Amino acid sequence: MSARQSLLISLSSALLLLSLLACQPIAIDNQAQLLRQTFTSEYDQTQRQYFVYLPKGYHQSDTLWPVMLFLHGNGERGDGQAELDFVLSHGPLYEAWIQKRELPFVIIAPQLPMFDFDKQGLGYIDNRRLEDVPVRLKQGTVTRAAYCQSTQSMLRHSTITTMQDIEPLPPKGWETIENDLLSILNATTEQFKTDPEHIYLTGLSYGGFGTWYLASQHPKLFTAIAPVVAWGHPDMMSPIAKQDIPLWVFAGGRDSTINIEYFYPGLNTLEALGHSQVRFTVHEELEHDAWKRVYASEDLYRWFLSHKKTQH
Repeated sequence: MSARQSLLISLSSALLLLSLLACQPIAIDNQAQLLRQTFTSEYDQTQRQYFVYLPKGYHQSDTLWPVMLFLHGNGERGDGQAELDFVLSHGPLYEAWIQKRELPFVIIAPQLPMFDFDKQGLGYIDNRRLEDVPVRLKQGTVTRAAYCQSTQSMLRHSTITTMQDIEPLPPKGWETIENDLLSILNATTEQFKTDPEHIYLTGLSYGGFGTWYLASQHPKLFTAIAPVVAWGHPDMMSPIAKQDIPLWVFAGGRDSTINIEYFYPGLNTLEALGHSQVRFTVHEELEHDAWKRVYASEDLYRWFLSHKKTQH
């Protein structure tokens, strides 16, 4: 065989190999992803970031995924840049990313600005460290934190008859960046494969108050909501009742931070206004961190997925 014939055979083989490779589908990572998305805050024109979690299998089909907007508590505030990882400490993002649970949601997790809460002598902010934020391990998962201990009795009764003198929201909460939240939610639903029939809202503590507020201001936006360890003021209930948004509220029976008696006036107002889907769960033996059990359980996620907008 001549050198010229050998060269032609080699070139033909190479072309055949390239054509076969071109016919092969491009492999896309099937694992869950945690993305940092950048935006400019309407509140103060600073550049900030928020997390978007994409579930396992997101890239494997054209399936539209449910969306969950999660609002963290007071202790996870930060600059939306170097301090964003504090948002991983609790809630559904902790469950999905740190504990590697296959939650079938596109999860959006922004960060509330500090608003000088780091100058108020709050130990849970002053003493926090980024190196203590749980991380996603290559093998296995981190050990879950223990529940807070309480010596309070589980026996209780409510004596609250009016909330007229009670402020509906704690200071400098999620309502201050309402427009940012709407922009982030809109950007995510446009950029990613999301299902407009399944948009859920939940938050813990300060984020629970934010959940009540955002749902009261935009009742048609959300399929179902779940405020955790945060009561809703009666003044907010009319729009929520009118839309009849499916609602699951959680409290800790021994909560020493949030007065459990404050939950009842708002919930009773909802029922008086004709809301048909009020659900209230009290974890009697738990403290303020009852959110650990709520988000660690499958119940809330299954309940979310059982609702779609056309049902209400």
